[in-house]
Amino acid sequence: MFPGMNWYAIKDGDPRGRAMLNRHYSINPDTIARKPKLFIGPGEKMALMTSDSLALFVWRKYIDDTGQKGVNCAVFRNEGPLLSSMLILEAEQIAWGRWPGERLYTYINVDKIRHKRDPGRCFRKAGWKQCGYTKGGLLILYKVPVA
Repeated sequence: MFPGMNWYAIKDGDPRGRAMLNRHYSINPDTIARKPKLFIGPGEKMALMTSDSLALFVWRKYIDDTGQKGVNCAVFRNEGPLLSSMLILEAEQIAWGRWPGERLYTYINVDKIRHKRDPGRCFRKAGWKQCGYTKGGLLILYKVPVA
């Protein structure tokens, strides 16, 4: 547990994390059918879960073929009562504790989330900014630490 925060670290392969990831819009049904134990992928990584196991956050630092630099929020899913923007702000602090000064970024598939005026609303409420789209059409949001 991180003092004063709702997150605690879990290992890649934690069954609670895998179960939540299986409900995320980005997961491929073929992946679920194969039942792999590990769920994060290569590179430096950190998986976080809330104590009630109702939210999952995954950070990855790896070489990204889109040209984005920094630490990637590979997954964020909140099925609980805590505000998503608050959970994101806490997860940022944990990421910057491990990777000081790094730019944070995430991708959002606007076609696969509930229709909203502003896709990525919870990230935007946490201060993330839009910086464009990938070649495949994913929205890119980012945040840099305040100096």
